[in-house]
Amino acid sequence: MKNITIDIQPTTRPTIVKFEANVFLTKHENFEFNNIEEAGRSPLAQQLFHLPFVKKVYIAQNFVAIEKYNIVHWKDVQQEISEQIETYLNNGGTAVTPPQEEIKKVPVTIYAESTPNPTVMKFVSNKKLVLQSVEFKNIDEAKNAPLAKALFHFPFVKEVFIDENYLSIMKYDIAEWEEITQELREYMREYLEQGKEVLIEDSEQPSAVKSEGKAPIKKVELDDTSKEIVAILDEYIKPAVASDGGNILFDSYDEQQKLVKVILQGACSGCPSSTMTLKNGIETMLKDILQGRVDRVEAING
Repeated sequence: MKNITIDIQPTTRPTIVKFEANVFLTKHENFEFNNIEEAGRSPLAQQLFHLPFVKKVYIAQNFVAIEKYNIVHWKDVQQEISEQIETYLNNGGTAVTPPQEEIKKVPVTIYAESTPNPTVMKFVSNKKLVLQSVEFKNIDEAKNAPLAKALFHFPFVKEVFIDENYLSIMKYDIAEWEEITQELREYMREYLEQGKEVLIEDSEQPSAVKSEGKAPIKKVELDDTSKEIVAILDEYIKPAVASDGGNILFDSYDEQQKLVKVILQGACSGCPSSTMTLKNGIETMLKDILQGRVDRVEAING
């Protein structure tokens, strides 16, 4: 039995609701089915069309969207549909079956963006790659991440960070970006077009950071201030650092010392400007919003 969960998401169109999964349902493909006959490749869509109010079914990378007829209200049926999809997938049901003929290449584009960290380049895809961020410091950590593992075979690749639709690659100084960027772009584009896995499903991913002599980060129940800090980081800080190819994670809050510790990932890790970002950006914001509760912010890496 798998552990797939479904999250109900309203859309801008009142007749359509999205049911988001915590796993990928297709490999970079999108499908639209207008009736049960069109849904020959989708046992899940066929099952949904047996509901009399289902007008259309859309299946994309990690969600199913349903357009309904006006004979029912979503509030009356959406929870039941969510549970139906969840049960179906957890019992090994298939969202979309692969075609019998040779799998066609899916058009993928990759473009490169420089980051504030001169050793890191951000490679952005037009397809979603992962549902949550992962970081790999070496090839051993990437044993369940085929794309990252393949990238580590390039001698100049030092670390790989993957988040949603982009990868941040940290390089060794043996090569300059102008010499290797095009090669990496083409390799990743061809890899994704062939429908190869980015992460192996149901595999245990490495913890966000593994420092020498440091145990993996454990999930603990957060106090109220810690929850506020996490919310501030998520709303104000993460979008900014993500645009630069990085990520920031909450590690801990010490009420006595009024100290917040964070983890820097991707382009933020080891970045020369990360200290300035911590002091002038994150620390200042937390001190302003949580007056009297935060004095300092430190990164436990980078």
